[in-house]
Amino acid sequence: MFGTMKLVMVGLMLTSLAGGVAYVYKLKADNAVLKENAIKLEMAVTSQQEVIAQQKKDFDNILQANTELNALKFTLENELKALDDKFNKTNASGKKRDIGNLAMAKSKVIQKIINRASENAQRCVEIAMGSPLTEKEKNATKKSQINSECPSIANPSYISY
Repeated sequence: MFGTMKLVMVGLMLTSLAGGVAYVYKLKADNAVLKENAIKLEMAVTSQQEVIAQQKKDFDNILQANTELNALKFTLENELKALDDKFNKTNASGKKRDIGNLAMAKSKVIQKIINRASENAQRCVEIAMGSPLTEKEKNATKKSQINSECPSIANPSYISY
């Protein structure tokens, strides 16, 4: 009976030992998989941090461009108001200026004025859309040299008196 008991005990011990060895090998395999997953996770985190940094940089660039566009919009709105004021002046007798009657009376002069103002306004649109300033526009300082439709963006050297 002791012989069978010893055999059962030795069998249990060997089975336990084999189970323990198998468990250790399984833990080693799991550990290798976890290390690979940790490396992949680190790479993903680094990649995501780079993406976040680029998004922050892009966001800052967008904010700066938005600020510049808002400043340009404000300038153009002020110039539009000034242009509107030019056309809606009242004369000495208190009547509103009628450009149609004036054009009928002095057609050559009004045609020349309107053509020049149209050219200036077209140049203002070109500048607002990103066209670079010419040297003549950059260096204009006298009222006779400036683009009177949008002097703040077309003639940076001009100071209104």
